[in-house]
Amino acid sequence: MRKLTRKWRKPSEDELSLPTRDDGTLDDSRPMDIREQEELIRSFEKNQAQQSRLWRSVFAVLLLCFAGFLVYSIYQQVSSPWELRYHAYFMAEMESWMIISADWVAVVACSLAIIGLLHDTKYRRRWFWYSCFTGIFLAVFWLYYMLRMPRFRWDVIWLPLGPLGGAGISLYVDHLLMESSEEIRKLRGYMYAYKAS
Repeated sequence: MRKLTRKWRKPSEDELSLPTRDDGTLDDSRPMDIREQEELIRSFEKNQAQQSRLWRSVFAVLLLCFAGFLVYSIYQQVSSPWELRYHAYFMAEMESWMIISADWVAVVACSLAIIGLLHDTKYRRRWFWYSCFTGIFLAVFWLYYMLRMPRFRWDVIWLPLGPLGGAGISLYVDHLLMESSEEIRKLRGYMYAYKAS
């Protein structure tokens, strides 16, 4: 057991070498030439683009589901006011149109984050920031009315934090994906020229 632990803690010298060809039958001690480096970096770029589309789509679908739930909540408040428990808590504090308006603002905040996730432009971050500011406004609104209630209700904490959290997570996902793209751009800049002797 101790030998296994030592092996895990001490990396072998072979693991710290420069990248070479994938084919084990060829000479692994020679560096990759320009064409091989270019192919490797192109494969990294293609993989990163696919992963970026996948993760942006996943988080856009999650936000779309949350926005759909909010639209259902608006419909319920319009058709039969105060039926939903999380709206009924605010019956004494606010009017029905205020809840409907706040839910519509939450839908707009989610939509702005979805637009930021799905549009591939250099101004994508603006959409996230618009969504964050809308979410902050909404959080202040809901927290103000939640603090006015006789007893603070933790089961409706998603009302102020849902749209803001969605915008923040979308901004964070975009940051991570852009960071990974930047690392691949740096790798392209580090390509070395191999000269055959």
